Amino acid sequence: MMRSSRHQRRRLRKQPKIRRVQSTSSLALPKIVVPPAAKKRKRRNDRRIQVPLEVFKSLAITSRWISLGLLVICIWALMLVGQNSNFYLSVIPVLGARSIPESEIVEASGLEGRHIFSADPSEAASRINEIPGVISATVSLQWPNEVNIQVGEDTPVAIWKQTGRTYWINESGQLLPARSTVPGLLVIDSEQTTQAKDNGVIDKSILNGALQLQELRPNIDHLYYMPGTGLSYKDGRGWRGHFGTGSDMEQKIVIYETIIDELLERGLDISYVSVRNKAKPYYVAEPAS
Repeated sequence: MMRSSRHQRRRLRKQPKIRRVQSTSSLALPKIVVPPAAKKRKRRNDRRIQVPLEVFKSLAITSRWISLGLLVICIWALMLVGQNSNFYLSVIPVLGARSIPESEIVEASGLEGRHIFSADPSEAASRINEIPGVISATVSLQWPNEVNIQVGEDTPVAIWKQTGRTYWINESGQLLPARSTVPGLLVIDSEQTTQAKDNGVIDKSILNGALQLQELRPNIDHLYYMPGTGLSYKDGRGWRGHFGTGSDMEQKIVIYETIIDELLERGLDISYVSVRNKAKPYYVAEPAS
């Protein structure tokens, strides 16, 4: 142990001694001077940094003015369009109208004189469809002031007269106001005293019987109707024949002509013949004077 400690001491002695240096004075730093070129460069860089901020501020102000300008332009355009007569519907053609006057269709549409921005084609078509005799209506608008109306009319198959008024009868038996004269239609003169109503409906047995009689006897162009006795017509030979209603007119015509032939063969003056009831025909005839 002692040898090892001595050996360590010898080794420590061989190491150099550390000297400590103490100084109480401080070293003065040199004064830093910025060169003029650097100052100019700094000012230039500062300006580059400030430019985007200024631009952003100016853009914010400019966007407000742009919005205001657009608003003014829109108001001016609306006033211009609203006051310009070229945007009002003045000429309205109607296609498909044969018997209903075009003026009635245009008036019902409510489009005449309207501004194109306030015109509603769907509403106009609905109003036109309410006209008796119109079964379809379409309305189309085109900029700046073009409008077209296309209508489909109900086809009358006969004419119904009652209490001084004239109606059309369509295939379903509905009574429509007669707006014009349609040649070739069968006329049914109702002898009822009650007032008929527009859009009223007559019994299908009356209409079917009348049309069938005209088909069997094309010379028949005028029939009469009375509740209880049905349809009748004035025979050209001087009397009135009564046929009732229904779709069995072919059989009734055969019975009617058979009775007429028999009465004429007997030399009788005929004043009344009824085959309203096929099983019980009835007639009034007197000997020729």
